[in-house]
Amino acid sequence: MTTTTESPLGFAHLGLKPALLSALADVGYESPSPIQAACIPPLLAGQDVLGEAQTGTGKTAAFALPLLQQIDVALTRPQALVLTPTRELAIQVAEALQRYAKHMPGFHVLPVYGGQSMVVQLRQLSRGTHVIVGTPGRVMDHLERKSLVLDNLKFMVLDEADEMLRMGFIDDVKWILEHTPASRQTALFSATMPDVIRRVAHQHLREPKEIKIRAATTTAVNTHQFYCQTHGGQKIEALTRILEVEADFDAALIFVRTKTATVELADKLEARGYAVAALNGDMTQGLREQVIERLKSGSLDIVVATDVAARGLDVSRISHVINYDVPNDTEAYVHRIGRTGRAGRTGRAILFVTPREMHMLKIIERATRQKIEPLTMPTPAEVANRRVAQFTQQILDTLQNEKLDFFFDVIRGIETDHNIGAREIATALAWLAQRERPLQLSGAAAVDLTPPAARNDRSSPRSAERSNERPVRENRDEILDKRRTFASGQLARYRIEIGRNQGVLPKEIVGAIANEGGIDGKSIGQINLFDDYSTVELPANLPAAVMDVLRRIRVRQFALKARLTEPGEYADTRPPRPAGRAPAKKEWGGKSDGKKPEWKKR
Repeated sequence: MTTTTESPLGFAHLGLKPALLSALADVGYESPSPIQAACIPPLLAGQDVLGEAQTGTGKTAAFALPLLQQIDVALTRPQALVLTPTRELAIQVAEALQRYAKHMPGFHVLPVYGGQSMVVQLRQLSRGTHVIVGTPGRVMDHLERKSLVLDNLKFMVLDEADEMLRMGFIDDVKWILEHTPASRQTALFSATMPDVIRRVAHQHLREPKEIKIRAATTTAVNTHQFYCQTHGGQKIEALTRILEVEADFDAALIFVRTKTATVELADKLEARGYAVAALNGDMTQGLREQVIERLKSGSLDIVVATDVAARGLDVSRISHVINYDVPNDTEAYVHRIGRTGRAGRTGRAILFVTPREMHMLKIIERATRQKIEPLTMPTPAEVANRRVAQFTQQILDTLQNEKLDFFFDVIRGIETDHNIGAREIATALAWLAQRERPLQLSGAAAVDLTPPAARNDRSSPRSAERSNERPVRENRDEILDKRRTFASGQLARYRIEIGRNQGVLPKEIVGAIANEGGIDGKSIGQINLFDDYSTVELPANLPAAVMDVLRRIRVRQFALKARLTEPGEYADTRPPRPAGRAPAKKEWGGKSDGKKPEWKKR
């Protein structure tokens, strides 16, 4: 049995064909993970493999690449079958195969699973496909219907076999194995190796090469871990805001997937005023060492790197590691965040995830046995407050440490010659000093200038930002009526479980529903924000699948949990609030048959 934690320098050493190497370069993979390095050569040589490895170690590519190397694209019949325990994993594996086969024209992969229309699957099977990825139950259905014929099957994969055992699929898996050609090559992967799985392997695999991967899952105890959920288009904004408000920011190492992305992100950060450089595999050793020395000396504050380029990097002043792109596997995550929290210092690791990547967050948490805390993207008001605090400290330090007699005389001359007060002159100087880095950001109209000691009993900057509500437009009803005409069908009112107290903005609700729910922005009507929930007008009679998505969508880390309201439930869209009083936290107290809602304090 092979037990390994090391990997060779590049995929080119493994014997993969050029089309696959090009696809790997496109997605930014520079070197194989340990399981890929251990599994790909024997699978390419035609051996069966029995692999013991945790989810998130990169095993999908370990079997997908050898599988694709054997595919004859001219033969449009199933040549490979991948069994997975869940439909989510089936979709994930199918998407990975499609990605790796980018330079294989005519290649087709079909995911088949329960809950999807059988008619659609039958139609796609009749058109021809090269690889089937499916759950055991639906694969059995197609085999019994004869809609799936495995006469040309060359390659079989059992992915997460122990999970299939736990879910009660092991007998189904045995039945499927018995209905496949005996000449097939088989790879079985499992996070653990219980006796039942080992018996299945010995019965259905031919002298398999056993490979066990020891995952590096221990993270530094001095590193505090956080994640920030954001959409792809918001990542650069979220990154710059976080860098602004992180109080203990000294130096940061930012990880991205591709060499191109290191340069692109470094350029964007440099344009925002940061001392930043890229670090990637295309750089010579001399340039790489120069970047590291600049980071150590303090002439650089941020390095944007790929996993391979950062290998062996040890700079004690790195206070933050930011995973701008989700790592390909849990080992990469552990190695990345290990670059901070060294020499007894405390470090912070921040992981950016999109809604579609949340499953990888759960995989990392399971593998590292550590909870990763949510981190909300700072608001413009919070960024502005941070800048004002830094600006104030600069002034105080200058007054204390610098000789200012000459400048005192200059200001006194302006006062005398132009009859202008010192406060007005200071205001003009502050405006001049902050032109390159404005203290007041767009959307931060309510910056809190109260001294920190006086803020203890005040509401947060987010609450201050929300309190500046826009005046109601004169033609508001007319605009809403026009918006309703855009919708294909009548609009209905839905309740979502996020409101003012969570800092949500209407545009964030619209963006989440449009992007994740697939609902055209023109079909989204009036949005009313309440303290702990909101209402939004959407097309009536939304399909169950769309409603399921709307329930699970997250905005500012809160699930929307959307539901259709009942008639009269929210007849009064804005409950009255006593003048001059802050809103008390409230919760829904029941229906009111068209009357004003009844509320009760929590």
